Amino acid sequence: MNKVRRKALQKIYDTLASTKDDLEQLRDEEGEYMENIPENLQNSERYETAETSVENMDSAIQSIDEAMDYIEESIQ
Repeated sequence: MNKVRRKALQKIYDTLASTKDDLEQLRDEEGEYMENIPENLQNSERYETAETSVENMDSAIQSIDEAMDYIEESIQ
């Protein structure tokens, strides 16, 4: 791989890393919100929506990690 393409891949990698950080922060905020829902509302739609959001963000973070791994392998 030439220097130009390696640099372009590094830029994409860095963007993904930043996006992952932002997503982790949002996931943590949503998880905290979910944990603070009173116990009597933990079977509510609001709780289930928050729980689904946290799970979906976890999946997205894992996908970003996988993409970053592939890019890192390509850069080497």
